[in-house]
Amino acid sequence: MDYAGKVIWITGASSGIGEALAEAFSAQGASLILSGRRTEALQAVADRLPTPAMVLPFETTDKSALPAIVERAIAWQGHVDGLINNAGISQRALAIDSALEVYDRIIEVDLLAPIWLTQLLLPHMAARKSGLIVGISSVAGRAGVALRTAYCAAKHGLIGYLDALRAETEVHCGLKVHTVLPGSIRTQVSVNALAADGSAHGKTDSAIANGMDPGECAARILAGIAAGEREILVAEGIEEMVAGMRFSDPEKLFEMTAAMGGQLAAQRDAALVP
Repeated sequence: MDYAGKVIWITGASSGIGEALAEAFSAQGASLILSGRRTEALQAVADRLPTPAMVLPFETTDKSALPAIVERAIAWQGHVDGLINNAGISQRALAIDSALEVYDRIIEVDLLAPIWLTQLLLPHMAARKSGLIVGISSVAGRAGVALRTAYCAAKHGLIGYLDALRAETEVHCGLKVHTVLPGSIRTQVSVNALAADGSAHGKTDSAIANGMDPGECAARILAGIAAGEREILVAEGIEEMVAGMRFSDPEKLFEMTAAMGGQLAAQRDAALVP
């Protein structure tokens, strides 16, 4: 696709999938609005892009600041053609051990924040009868897996919100709404995930370490958008299989995930025995 003259706004753009998406959209001619919390990292990404880029740092959960942020984004070029809700945080803890604050934080960052930002930008896109809205959910947004109860709840919720938003806006407003379900991608998602007490997990899972390159993930996302895929699965191996089993054989999926979760819970109980 040719994105020349288009403005694409990406949250979580300083690294990982967000950074790779910025590079991919820029390579196809788009001007970029790059958002996240780390100004210097965002600027480093902007400096590498071949097309104009605006660095617009903000905290996605600062609800009171969002209206002014959206106004600044629109004012930069007079329009925003696409919003990529990519910023997020994961979890690595059993539910029985996780503080309630972990649920507050993950659901606020992964579900409420993208909803807030989309809602504020929606009137602008609806008035123009044109717009691209992409939400980065997860395979964990389709299949519940152990150590990620808060993350799964948020990512399932994001799929539901985007599906309903698409139903309302695709025909009436001409908006294109896409949900992306990545599997394991080589990013800092595991390192930055929340442990039971809300601290950073601080370690990279083997699945993440051996996961898909972010550039390949971004290429598949853009290809899916170009092909008009409303839900874009970016996963391989067992993760691709799990995503498909949610519809083809849910009982088998539940048995498989229960067995895996049971092993993790048993290891936790064994570690507590003095």
